Amino acid sequence: MTAIPRRVLAWGRVMDRFPSMHVATMTPKDIAHNQTMQHVPAFARRLLFGARHRGVLVDDRTIPTPAGDLPVRIYRPKPGTAPARTAPARTARARPAPTRPTRSAPPTAAAAPATRDTSTLPVALYFHGGGWTLFGALDMCDWLPSQVAAELGAIVIAVDYRLAPEHPFPAAVDDAYSALEWAAENARSLGGDPGRLAVFGDSAGGNLAAVLTLLTCDRGGPVIGAQGLIYPVTDTDLDDRSMRQNAEKPVLHQTDMRRFFDLYLGDDPADPVRTDARAAPLRAEDLSGLPPALVQLAAHDVLRDQGIRYAERLVEARVLTEVHVYPEATHGWVTYPRIMAVSRRATDDLVRFLRAHT
Repeated sequence: MTAIPRRVLAWGRVMDRFPSMHVATMTPKDIAHNQTMQHVPAFARRLLFGARHRGVLVDDRTIPTPAGDLPVRIYRPKPGTAPARTAPARTARARPAPTRPTRSAPPTAAAAPATRDTSTLPVALYFHGGGWTLFGALDMCDWLPSQVAAELGAIVIAVDYRLAPEHPFPAAVDDAYSALEWAAENARSLGGDPGRLAVFGDSAGGNLAAVLTLLTCDRGGPVIGAQGLIYPVTDTDLDDRSMRQNAEKPVLHQTDMRRFFDLYLGDDPADPVRTDARAAPLRAEDLSGLPPALVQLAAHDVLRDQGIRYAERLVEARVLTEVHVYPEATHGWVTYPRIMAVSRRATDDLVRFLRAHT
């Protein structure tokens, strides 16, 4: 296994020195501060979490949901900067037919034109990480969605879903699904194509992206064309090999995951909610009919093995699946792109995959 870069190890040591930087040792006040980051100057947030891409325009607004107004940030490529988009020939494995996928009848191939109308853009929803508990300020999560919007040439909607512990499961799931429905209904008014939807997210956000593909298939909701799962949480098991092997490696510890689950799902490990597919998509009985998936994993991450198991389940269900395990990487390259050099390579892989499937 490739060694963790020295810079990342140094950052891990910094985090380990301060109880307020690991959720396992955070106080309720620490969690509340992290959710807003109002105590951290804007320049410091950009320095730590990465700056917004200069090639995008941003629109902050709220969208209506059954639970109330939900904040979102919409990224658009600046005029004249969207990359040219030429569609490759499609195959049965590359894209489902435009008919609704069902569990009993997996999607079949459909003919597609060799080129696309570039007057409308694909629409991708982004869900940030943070264990469904942290990083609630959209300014903390500007880097990745702005990169994808500019480099893919897409409208990207970053969703500021409700956070635990004030809003435990399934609040985040409900907000994510409401945002997906809103995006499908309003894509054209944003300059996007509702027939070219994608979802992506990191860690807990990758969990929400995976869960959305299951829910929309089961409920007959909007058709998602691609899913990008960046070191996703797919199970509530705290005792697999990578959990033990990487228990104290930067930047996510095994004890952090235990605390995240307790805050989001309740502190009873025997509660049936721990095996609900809306919390642990690996526990879903059937993964057939889901959209093409990119699963990006870090070799030095507690979530590595559950991500591998989820990818294996997708392959078994005949879902087109691409898996990358970055050998030098730890958890958190989306959060700390200035510290982790793998961020650039992984983002290029994500953009390439979304371009091929939206």
